[in-house]
Amino acid sequence: MIKFLDLQKVNLLHQNEIEEKLLSTFRSGWYLLGNATLDFENNLKKYIGSKHAVGVANGLDALRLIFKAYIELGIIQKGDEVIVPANTYIASLLALTDNELVPVLVEPDAETYNIDISKIEEKISSKTKAILIVHLYGRIVFSEGLKVLAKKHNLKIVEDNAQAIGASWKNSKSGNLGDAAGFSFYPAKNLGALGDGGAVTCNDDELATTIRALANYGSNEKYVNIYKGLNSRLDEIQAAVLDVKLKYLDGENQQRREVAKRYCNEIVNPKILLPNIPENGEEQVWHLFVIRSKERQNLQKYLMEKGIQTQIHYPIPPHKQEAYKELNGLSFPITEAIHEEVLSLPISNILTQEEVTEIIKAVNSF
Repeated sequence: MIKFLDLQKVNLLHQNEIEEKLLSTFRSGWYLLGNATLDFENNLKKYIGSKHAVGVANGLDALRLIFKAYIELGIIQKGDEVIVPANTYIASLLALTDNELVPVLVEPDAETYNIDISKIEEKISSKTKAILIVHLYGRIVFSEGLKVLAKKHNLKIVEDNAQAIGASWKNSKSGNLGDAAGFSFYPAKNLGALGDGGAVTCNDDELATTIRALANYGSNEKYVNIYKGLNSRLDEIQAAVLDVKLKYLDGENQQRREVAKRYCNEIVNPKILLPNIPENGEEQVWHLFVIRSKERQNLQKYLMEKGIQTQIHYPIPPHKQEAYKELNGLSFPITEAIHEEVLSLPISNILTQEEVTEIIKAVNSF
């Protein structure tokens, strides 16, 4: 059986270093807001190229805290609108509605599955205060036109970088393209913890200070609470693990690119629609390798019979979820078609060449 993702193998690659770091953290007697978190934050901001990095409990909280901080700073008001892709994981919307902000959905580009930048301006109103871009599946979505548009309408650009750590656009890393970015270190991510974890990066001193306080019960000084905050802190154990794995991220992302290249070059089944590899200087990191087929159910069943696990990211778009009944009546044909047809093949730095060959043969024989 070729697993969709074998997390045990992923982490055993760094077993000795992780165990050494965990033992050191355990013996330190300090398990929150200590040196392990500080070290990881410093190394993360250096890697991303940002001025600040703040460790938080998970990727959803990273986004929640960004918008909560903008509200506390008076830059955004509750009830304001935020542009967000219709084709995304539900967390992108949850971060907005949790802050009593209104998500305004925009269709994706049919080629990249990311938000169609050309369709954003028509959705901007006097209530729009930000654009939340999502680098879906590990592919950058950004352009000079987006920067011009944001400046023209005085909008913040927030990156949902949960799936794209290590990706780049014109030699700038994702997470350092807009005004702030949220990261997820869920175990299956390209940089995954041994549990939950997240971070925010930005270059704004006041925003970073506010986020750090909000994540710590609204406090910068013990027992002095200036905001109605959250309890959302990256713990020392997860920070220690992430700091070890961060050193290997670029190499492991490159291994993902090599697998993706083979898939794109060698899968020739006309029933399968493959993603394209950017040729404009973008570097994507292939968190997921997502194909499309109008016979998805049969394809997934066939591959499982061949001993190949696959997953669907994601079967139901946010605007059709029961949680967002108020959006259920909206129609986004491109998004809906994508969610009905996508299937994710195994992709990681631990796949062997023989396993990749086996997957390609199976897909081609469907």
